[in-house]
Amino acid sequence: MKRFKVLRVLSLSLFLLSAAVGWAEVRVVATTTMLADLAGVVGGPHVAVEALMGPGIDPHLYQASAGDVGRMQNADVVVYNGLHLEGKMGDVFAALNRQGKTVVCIADGIDKADLLTEEGGIPDPHIWFDVRLWKDAALELARGLGEADPERAGDYRANAENYRKELDALQDYITEKVKEVPEGQRVMVTAHDAFNYFGRAYGFEVRGLQGISTAAEAGTADVRALADFIVERRIKAVFVESSVPRKTIEALQDAVKAKGFDVGIGGELYSDSLGGAGSGAETYILTVRANVDTITGALK
Repeated sequence: MKRFKVLRVLSLSLFLLSAAVGWAEVRVVATTTMLADLAGVVGGPHVAVEALMGPGIDPHLYQASAGDVGRMQNADVVVYNGLHLEGKMGDVFAALNRQGKTVVCIADGIDKADLLTEEGGIPDPHIWFDVRLWKDAALELARGLGEADPERAGDYRANAENYRKELDALQDYITEKVKEVPEGQRVMVTAHDAFNYFGRAYGFEVRGLQGISTAAEAGTADVRALADFIVERRIKAVFVESSVPRKTIEALQDAVKAKGFDVGIGGELYSDSLGGAGSGAETYILTVRANVDTITGALK
Protein backbone atom coordinates (compact mmCIF):
# COMPACT_ATOMS: atom_id res chain seq x y z
CA MET A 1 0.00 0.00 0.00
CA LYS A 2 2.80 2.36 0.93
CA ARG A 3 4.59 1.53 -2.33
CA PHE A 4 1.38 2.23 -4.26
CA LYS A 5 1.09 5.70 -2.68
CA VAL A 6 4.70 6.48 -3.53
CA LEU A 7 4.08 5.50 -7.14
CA ARG A 8 0.97 7.70 -7.29
CA VAL A 9 2.89 10.68 -5.92
CA LEU A 10 5.71 10.04 -8.37
CA SER A 11 3.29 9.80 -11.31
CA LEU A 12 1.57 13.01 -10.28
CA SER A 13 4.92 14.77 -9.97
CA LEU A 14 5.97 13.62 -13.43
CA PHE A 15 2.64 14.80 -14.85
CA LEU A 16 2.99 18.24 -13.29
CA LEU A 17 6.58 18.51 -14.49
CA SER A 18 5.54 17.56 -18.01
CA ALA A 19 2.78 20.14 -17.95
CA ALA A 20 5.20 22.79 -16.82
CA VAL A 21 7.77 22.13 -19.52
CA GLY A 22 5.71 21.02 -22.48
CA TRP A 23 1.96 20.80 -21.97
CA ALA A 24 1.19 24.25 -20.58
CA GLU A 25 -1.27 26.34 -22.52
CA VAL A 26 0.09 29.26 -24.50
CA ARG A 27 -1.51 32.45 -23.23
CA VAL A 28 -2.80 34.50 -26.15
CA VAL A 29 -4.28 37.99 -25.97
CA ALA A 30 -6.02 39.15 -29.17
CA THR A 31 -7.33 42.65 -29.71
CA THR A 32 -10.62 41.91 -31.48
CA THR A 33 -13.27 39.23 -31.35
CA MET A 34 -12.41 38.10 -34.89
CA LEU A 35 -8.78 37.54 -33.94
CA ALA A 36 -9.68 35.82 -30.68
CA ASP A 37 -11.86 33.39 -32.64
CA LEU A 38 -9.07 32.79 -35.14
CA ALA A 39 -6.55 32.20 -32.36
CA GLY A 40 -8.84 29.68 -30.71
CA VAL A 41 -9.26 27.76 -33.97
CA VAL A 42 -5.59 27.76 -34.98
CA GLY A 43 -4.29 27.24 -31.45
CA GLY A 44 -6.78 24.56 -30.54
CA PRO A 45 -6.31 22.94 -27.11
CA HIS A 46 -2.79 24.34 -26.81
CA VAL A 47 -3.89 27.95 -26.22
CA ALA A 48 -5.88 29.98 -23.73
CA VAL A 49 -7.27 33.02 -25.57
CA GLU A 50 -8.49 36.32 -24.21
CA ALA A 51 -9.99 39.14 -26.29
CA LEU A 52 -9.38 42.72 -25.20
CA MET A 53 -12.50 43.99 -26.98
CA GLY A 54 -15.87 42.34 -26.61
CA PRO A 55 -18.76 42.13 -29.10
CA GLY A 56 -20.00 45.49 -30.33
CA ILE A 57 -16.80 47.35 -29.42
CA ASP A 58 -15.38 49.73 -32.04
CA PRO A 59 -11.63 49.04 -32.41
CA HIS A 60 -11.01 52.32 -34.25
CA LEU A 61 -11.78 54.27 -31.08
CA TYR A 62 -10.61 51.76 -28.47
CA GLN A 63 -8.05 52.92 -25.94
CA ALA A 64 -6.11 50.32 -23.98
CA SER A 65 -6.52 50.54 -20.21
CA ALA A 66 -3.72 49.87 -17.74
CA GLY A 67 -5.32 46.46 -17.18
CA ASP A 68 -5.21 45.73 -20.92
CA VAL A 69 -1.52 46.57 -21.07
CA GLY A 70 -0.88 44.31 -18.10
CA ARG A 71 -2.74 41.43 -19.76
CA MET A 72 -0.67 41.83 -22.91
CA GLN A 73 2.57 41.97 -20.93
CA ASN A 74 1.64 38.74 -19.14
CA ALA A 75 0.67 36.93 -22.34
CA ASP A 76 2.94 34.64 -24.32
CA VAL A 77 1.56 35.91 -27.64
CA VAL A 78 -0.23 39.15 -28.54
CA VAL A 79 -2.25 39.22 -31.76
CA TYR A 80 -3.48 42.37 -33.48
CA ASN A 81 -4.89 43.24 -36.89
CA GLY A 82 -2.67 46.15 -37.92
CA LEU A 83 -3.26 48.63 -40.76
CA HIS A 84 -4.25 51.15 -38.08
CA LEU A 85 -7.41 49.27 -37.08
CA GLU A 86 -6.34 49.56 -33.45
CA GLY A 87 -5.35 53.15 -34.13
CA LYS A 88 -4.80 54.22 -30.53
CA MET A 89 -2.70 51.18 -29.54
CA GLY A 90 0.27 51.43 -31.91
CA ASP A 91 2.70 52.59 -29.22
CA VAL A 92 1.72 49.67 -26.99
CA PHE A 93 2.51 47.09 -29.69
CA ALA A 94 5.84 48.79 -30.44
CA ALA A 95 6.77 48.66 -26.75
CA LEU A 96 5.86 44.96 -26.52
CA ASN A 97 8.03 44.26 -29.56
CA ARG A 98 10.97 46.00 -27.94
CA GLN A 99 10.49 43.86 -24.84
CA GLY A 100 10.90 40.72 -26.95
CA LYS A 101 7.25 39.66 -26.70
CA THR A 102 5.89 37.51 -29.55
CA VAL A 103 3.60 40.02 -31.24
CA VAL A 104 1.72 38.87 -34.34
CA CYS A 105 0.40 41.49 -36.75
CA ILE A 106 -2.08 39.61 -38.93
CA ALA A 107 -1.76 42.13 -41.77
CA ASP A 108 1.88 41.05 -42.20
CA GLY A 109 0.57 37.83 -43.72
CA ILE A 110 -1.43 39.62 -46.41
CA ASP A 111 0.14 40.36 -49.78
CA LYS A 112 0.40 44.16 -50.06
CA ALA A 113 -1.01 43.92 -53.59
CA ASP A 114 -4.26 42.63 -52.06
CA LEU A 115 -4.70 45.60 -49.72
CA LEU A 116 -7.16 48.37 -50.47
CA THR A 117 -6.39 52.00 -49.74
CA GLU A 118 -8.45 55.16 -49.66
CA GLU A 119 -7.42 58.58 -50.90
CA GLY A 120 -4.09 59.58 -49.39
CA GLY A 121 -2.85 56.00 -49.37
CA ILE A 122 -4.40 55.12 -46.02
CA PRO A 123 -4.79 51.31 -45.86
CA ASP A 124 -8.19 49.75 -45.31
CA PRO A 125 -7.86 47.42 -42.29
CA HIS A 126 -11.08 45.42 -42.76
CA ILE A 127 -9.34 42.46 -44.39
CA TRP A 128 -11.56 39.83 -42.72
CA PHE A 129 -14.43 40.57 -45.10
CA ASP A 130 -12.60 38.86 -47.95
CA VAL A 131 -12.55 35.19 -46.96
CA ARG A 132 -9.56 34.57 -49.22
CA LEU A 133 -7.51 37.03 -47.17
CA TRP A 134 -8.69 35.49 -43.90
CA LYS A 135 -7.22 32.22 -45.12
CA ASP A 136 -3.86 33.98 -45.30
CA ALA A 137 -4.45 35.40 -41.82
CA ALA A 138 -4.83 31.86 -40.48
CA LEU A 139 -1.41 30.92 -41.83
CA GLU A 140 0.18 34.06 -40.38
CA LEU A 141 -1.23 33.27 -36.95
CA ALA A 142 -0.02 29.66 -37.19
CA ARG A 143 3.44 31.00 -37.97
CA GLY A 144 3.37 33.32 -34.96
CA LEU A 145 2.14 30.64 -32.57
CA GLY A 146 4.79 28.28 -33.89
CA GLU A 147 7.45 30.89 -33.21
CA ALA A 148 6.32 31.14 -29.59
CA ASP A 149 5.79 27.39 -29.19
CA PRO A 150 8.09 25.55 -31.65
CA GLU A 151 7.34 22.06 -30.32
CA ARG A 152 3.73 22.34 -31.45
CA ALA A 153 4.27 24.38 -34.61
CA GLY A 154 3.13 21.42 -36.72
CA ASP A 155 -0.18 21.28 -34.86
CA TYR A 156 -0.80 24.98 -35.45
CA ARG A 157 -0.07 24.64 -39.14
CA ALA A 158 -2.36 21.61 -39.43
CA ASN A 159 -5.17 23.44 -37.61
CA ALA A 160 -4.77 26.41 -39.96
CA GLU A 161 -4.89 24.18 -43.02
CA ASN A 162 -8.04 22.43 -41.76
CA TYR A 163 -9.64 25.80 -41.06
CA ARG A 164 -8.77 27.01 -44.55
CA LYS A 165 -10.89 24.14 -45.90
CA GLU A 166 -13.82 25.38 -43.79
CA LEU A 167 -13.25 28.85 -45.22
CA ASP A 168 -13.37 27.40 -48.75
CA ALA A 169 -16.84 26.08 -47.92
CA LEU A 170 -17.79 29.54 -46.59
CA GLN A 171 -16.57 31.10 -49.84
CA ASP A 172 -18.82 28.74 -51.79
CA TYR A 173 -21.79 29.67 -49.58
CA ILE A 174 -21.25 33.39 -50.21
CA THR A 175 -20.94 32.86 -53.95
CA GLU A 176 -24.24 31.01 -54.10
CA LYS A 177 -26.11 33.51 -51.90
CA VAL A 178 -24.90 36.49 -53.92
CA LYS A 179 -26.45 34.98 -57.04
CA GLU A 180 -29.85 35.66 -55.46
CA VAL A 181 -29.30 39.43 -55.88
CA PRO A 182 -29.59 40.81 -59.45
CA GLU A 183 -26.34 42.50 -60.48
CA GLY A 184 -28.00 45.90 -60.81
CA GLN A 185 -29.14 45.72 -57.16
CA ARG A 186 -25.79 44.83 -55.64
CA VAL A 187 -25.26 48.16 -53.91
CA MET A 188 -24.52 48.33 -50.17
CA VAL A 189 -24.86 51.53 -48.15
CA THR A 190 -23.49 51.22 -44.62
CA ALA A 191 -22.56 53.38 -41.65
CA HIS A 192 -18.83 53.34 -42.42
CA ASP A 193 -16.54 51.92 -45.08
CA ALA A 194 -15.99 48.50 -43.50
CA PHE A 195 -17.18 46.42 -46.45
CA ASN A 196 -14.95 47.42 -49.35
CA TYR A 197 -13.08 44.11 -49.27
CA PHE A 198 -16.42 42.33 -49.30
CA GLY A 199 -17.56 44.44 -52.22
CA ARG A 200 -14.42 43.77 -54.24
CA ALA A 201 -14.49 40.04 -53.55
CA TYR A 202 -18.17 39.42 -54.21
CA GLY A 203 -19.20 42.06 -56.73
CA PHE A 204 -20.96 44.73 -54.66
CA GLU A 205 -20.70 48.49 -54.98
CA VAL A 206 -20.17 49.77 -51.44
CA ARG A 207 -20.81 53.24 -50.07
CA GLY A 208 -20.12 54.17 -46.45
CA LEU A 209 -21.41 57.26 -44.70
CA GLN A 210 -18.15 57.56 -42.75
CA GLY A 211 -14.67 56.66 -43.97
CA ILE A 212 -12.77 53.48 -43.19
CA SER A 213 -12.33 54.70 -39.62
CA THR A 214 -15.26 55.65 -37.43
CA ALA A 215 -13.02 58.32 -35.89
CA ALA A 216 -13.95 60.55 -38.84
CA GLU A 217 -17.52 61.77 -38.39
CA ALA A 218 -19.86 62.23 -41.32
CA GLY A 219 -20.77 65.84 -42.08
CA THR A 220 -23.92 67.33 -43.51
CA ALA A 221 -22.43 67.34 -47.00
CA ASP A 222 -21.62 63.60 -46.71
CA VAL A 223 -25.20 62.82 -45.70
CA ARG A 224 -26.63 64.95 -48.50
CA ALA A 225 -24.38 63.42 -51.18
CA LEU A 226 -25.18 59.87 -50.13
CA ALA A 227 -28.89 60.67 -49.96
CA ASP A 228 -28.71 61.94 -53.56
CA PHE A 229 -26.98 58.69 -54.56
CA ILE A 230 -29.69 56.55 -52.91
CA VAL A 231 -32.51 58.46 -54.59
CA GLU A 232 -30.80 58.40 -57.99
CA ARG A 233 -30.13 54.66 -57.82
CA ARG A 234 -33.48 53.81 -56.13
CA ILE A 235 -31.67 51.73 -53.52
CA LYS A 236 -34.00 49.50 -51.55
CA ALA A 237 -32.21 49.31 -48.21
CA VAL A 238 -29.32 50.64 -46.13
CA PHE A 239 -27.60 48.88 -43.25
CA VAL A 240 -26.74 49.71 -39.67
CA GLU A 241 -23.72 48.16 -37.95
CA SER A 242 -23.44 46.51 -34.55
CA SER A 243 -20.39 48.56 -33.51
CA VAL A 244 -21.51 51.95 -34.90
CA PRO A 245 -24.34 54.14 -33.46
CA ARG A 246 -27.55 53.99 -35.52
CA LYS A 247 -27.97 57.79 -35.54
CA THR A 248 -25.84 58.30 -38.65
CA ILE A 249 -27.93 55.94 -40.77
CA GLU A 250 -31.15 57.31 -39.30
CA ALA A 251 -30.02 60.81 -40.31
CA LEU A 252 -29.39 59.47 -43.80
CA GLN A 253 -32.90 57.97 -43.89
CA ASP A 254 -34.38 61.34 -42.96
CA ALA A 255 -32.36 63.08 -45.68
CA VAL A 256 -33.60 60.58 -48.26
CA LYS A 257 -37.20 61.01 -47.11
CA ALA A 258 -36.87 64.77 -47.47
CA LYS A 259 -36.13 64.15 -51.16
CA GLY A 260 -39.39 62.23 -51.59
CA PHE A 261 -38.00 58.70 -51.45
CA ASP A 262 -38.15 56.10 -48.69
CA VAL A 263 -35.27 53.74 -48.01
CA GLY A 264 -35.59 50.99 -45.44
CA ILE A 265 -33.05 49.62 -42.99
CA GLY A 266 -32.13 46.23 -44.35
CA GLY A 267 -30.82 44.95 -41.04
CA GLU A 268 -27.82 45.11 -38.75
CA LEU A 269 -24.41 43.97 -40.02
CA TYR A 270 -21.49 42.87 -37.91
CA SER A 271 -18.60 45.02 -39.05
CA ASP A 272 -15.77 45.47 -36.55
CA SER A 273 -16.70 42.69 -34.15
CA LEU A 274 -18.44 39.33 -34.03
CA GLY A 275 -21.87 38.87 -32.53
CA GLY A 276 -22.36 38.32 -28.82
CA ALA A 277 -23.58 35.20 -27.04
CA GLY A 278 -26.91 34.01 -28.38
CA SER A 279 -26.68 36.10 -31.56
CA GLY A 280 -25.99 33.16 -33.84
CA ALA A 281 -22.88 35.05 -35.00
CA GLU A 282 -20.43 34.13 -32.26
CA THR A 283 -17.68 32.93 -34.62
CA TYR A 284 -16.10 34.39 -37.74
CA ILE A 285 -17.80 31.88 -40.02
CA LEU A 286 -21.21 32.40 -38.40
CA THR A 287 -20.77 36.18 -38.55
CA VAL A 288 -19.94 36.19 -42.25
CA ARG A 289 -22.87 33.91 -43.00
CA ALA A 290 -25.20 36.15 -40.96
CA ASN A 291 -23.99 39.24 -42.81
CA VAL A 292 -24.42 37.61 -46.20
CA ASP A 293 -27.91 36.41 -45.31
CA THR A 294 -28.87 39.93 -44.17
CA ILE A 295 -27.41 41.63 -47.24
CA THR A 296 -28.90 39.30 -49.81
CA GLY A 297 -32.25 39.14 -48.02
CA ALA A 298 -32.58 42.94 -48.09
CA LEU A 299 -31.35 43.57 -51.62
CA LYS A 300 -32.70 40.72 -53.74
